[in-house]
Amino acid sequence: MMNVSIVTNFNIPDKVTAAMSVINKLLQYDCHIRVASFNRSRIERTKCDDGMIEYVPTEKIYSESDVIIVLGGDGTILEAARRAAEKQLKILGINLGRVGYMAELELYELDMLSKLFEGDYKVEERSMLSVEIISSKSKKTVSAFALNDAVISNGSVARIIDLELSEGGVLISNYRADGLIVSTPTGSTAYSMSAGGPITDPRVNCLCVTPICPHSFVARPIIFSDNAVLEVKNTCVREKLLYLTLDGRNNYEVYIGDTVRITKSNLKTRLVRLTDSGFYTRLRKKMNEYTN
Repeated sequence: MMNVSIVTNFNIPDKVTAAMSVINKLLQYDCHIRVASFNRSRIERTKCDDGMIEYVPTEKIYSESDVIIVLGGDGTILEAARRAAEKQLKILGINLGRVGYMAELELYELDMLSKLFEGDYKVEERSMLSVEIISSKSKKTVSAFALNDAVISNGSVARIIDLELSEGGVLISNYRADGLIVSTPTGSTAYSMSAGGPITDPRVNCLCVTPICPHSFVARPIIFSDNAVLEVKNTCVREKLLYLTLDGRNNYEVYIGDTVRITKSNLKTRLVRLTDSGFYTRLRKKMNEYTN
């Protein structure tokens, strides 16, 4: 019997309604349906639960599930993917956001969940970033990972900063810009794209560095091999500290002289694909939906 966990923001009524639609569909199949325990009171207030849900600690969601169904936008899927990566759990995204590049299904496509139980699906592996902060005294202060991108910037204040980019110990360039984005191919359709970076097929093994509003005529995005060891040093003397932001969520302080080291992680995000749509078909569809 398959253990299927449901992850969404149960504080939002529309998402609770959507989650219950998914759960009612899953009841047709041989599976245990799980939701994190802290959501129990929120669901029970809706009077939708007839004992069909097993409430478990959050750590069990991200350690003992056969598949995690995530309802939301890319941000919700990103958060679940980071937590599931260490156990290499499968993620199936159902789009409740505006674009949903990472989601596989729309809410009106729930009949396709049958493929999950028939074994008629593929698992697409997406590369991730391993990110460390090395202090000016050569001490590792942060070790984390991301699926989309690592951004070094001045935080909420839009002010030009100074950064030094190296690869494998070789200086690439000094930047005066609002910041630098280091993205995976998955992250190429996120902040990097908005900053003028290239859209990259997830099957391409690479890392992309995109400057944010560079104060230069010649600063352009650079594509590196995913074997690269990228180092971004804070050389800005005008600011007390800068910030490292991972996947738009987790923030870390980067002091002058600190270096952010970014490499390809050994972890991978595993996305369930139930449809035959490839990356370019999905990209075209999402772009058209977003702009129309």
